[in-house]
Formats: sequence, structure tokens, C-alpha cells
Amino acid sequence: MTRSRSSSKLGAQQRLQYREKGYYYPIRVFEPSAVEKLRARFLDYLAHNRPSLIGLPPRDHYFVLSQTQFLLRWIYRIVSHPKVLDAVESVLGPNIIVWSTQWFPKMPGDKAYVSWHQDATYWGLHPPHATTGWIALSESCVENGCMRVVPGTHKGPSLPQVERYAWDNVLSRGQEISVEVDESRAVNMALQPGEMSLHHIGIIHGSNPNRSDKPRIGIAVRYISPEVVQDGAARQMVLLVRGKDDFGHFELVEPPQDDVISDEDTAVHREALRRLRSNIMPEGSSAR
Repeated sequence: MTRSRSSSKLGAQQRLQYREKGYYYPIRVFEPSAVEKLRARFLDYLAHNRPSLIGLPPRDHYFVLSQTQFLLRWIYRIVSHPKVLDAVESVLGPNIIVWSTQWFPKMPGDKAYVSWHQDATYWGLHPPHATTGWIALSESCVENGCMRVVPGTHKGPSLPQVERYAWDNVLSRGQEISVEVDESRAVNMALQPGEMSLHHIGIIHGSNPNRSDKPRIGIAVRYISPEVVQDGAARQMVLLVRGKDDFGHFELVEPPQDDVISDEDTAVHREALRRLRSNIMPEGSSAR
């Protein structure tokens, strides 16, 4: 992949690759000086929350690191950055909602992994006008467990998945595809700090443990078009970050106004997590 493109908008060939293969990378969205500050802020946030995560399985750690766009202004600025949204608009169109976010930190030697899975199976979004922007705040490479995708699988059927709840699997149900995946076809989506990838809701993807001495830190931002409807009883809380919403399928929330977490922001975050959990996680899950 070339890293010479200065614009974050996808050209005709890049959009064609996304449609045909289900992903595109790398896309430069932040400069190194900005990334260093953002990474430091995230590490401070992680350190502050770490004591409450002791003894919990990795999937609970990762769930707690969801929906933080409702908590802190600097995180909202990441998910609504013009360069990020220009890339997303290239595949979704001019009206863009942030449906959910999740941080994915893998520290050196971390055994946490993401099994092969398809997001569309569990997210309940119809039509599947959704894309995930994975924004790297550190190097994301083969050695430290970058994301892997199987090209073109978004055009096939949803494959059967089983829920194993393996301790080191960070997915909400420990779900994994129960038929053989041809790993020889997999593409490692390596990113440099400040780069982003886009992948389709239906593509088979996953990631390996961090077997290096380098941390892998990134945030997955799930964007949808306003016409999308979500299964489930809870009306999910979202952010409209570009364009307009003529459908009203979700509850639009105002973004946080400060980089200091207020009681109001905390309440919104807790409620957003509750609604997300009730729609996409089973009753009785340890991540409930």
C-alpha cells in the first residue's frame, strides 16, 4: 500500500477497492505531533481506570473502554475530525453518525486476541450502511497484533459463529467463526501512528496477541448512515458528526464540552453503555 496520498478522501480506485475487497488502508488522518499528545492522554485515562479492571476478563476491560466519545472532548475530536470524516464520507455519503466506539490497547506481551468474526452477525444494523474506522495512535504491525481481514468476505453470506467466552478473547461473547477460514488469504492491515483503516461491517476480521515489546493502541469508530435501523428494544445513543438525520432512529446526544469528565458526562456514558449492552450482548453474559 502506498503512503503518499495527502488527502484523506478516497479516490475512485480506492472506493472501488473498498467496495470489492471490503477494506481500505492506510489513510493519514493525524500528524505525528498530534498523535503523541492523544496517545499520552489515552494512557492517562487507561491508568486512571485500570484499578477497577483488576481480575476481570479482557472482554470486560474492552467493554469499559467503549463509548468514551460521550466522556471527553478530546475523544470526540478524534471521531469527528474532518480528515477522518472525509474518508468515511467517501464510503457512506454526507450524513454520518458515530454509532459506537471502542479502544483496543494491547500492551507488550498481552495475550488478548480477537477471533475471526463478522460484526454484522451481532450488531443488528439494517441496511448494513456501516463502516469501522480503526485509528492508530501507535504503530500497529504484525508483531504487536494488527488487525487482519479476509478480502471480499463481506460479499458472501454471514457464516456460523459459536460463543466460547475464551478468557483472552476480547469479543463480547467470545464469538468466533465455526467453519474453516482460509488464513492464507488474510491481509495484515499494518498502520503507522496517525493512520486509519476502513473496513466493512460484513468482512471477516480479527487480530493476534501482542508478541512484541511495542504497545498497540488504537480506537475503532463505528460509523453509520442515518437510515440504518438497529435491532433491539433500547434506542441507542449516538453522535451526529456530519450532515443531517432525517430518520430519527437513534437518540442524538450532544458531545462532551470539556476534557474534564463531569457528572453529566458520566451519566450519559453509563446510559450509552447500558443501551449498547442490552442490544448486542446476551442475558447473563459476564460482560453484562
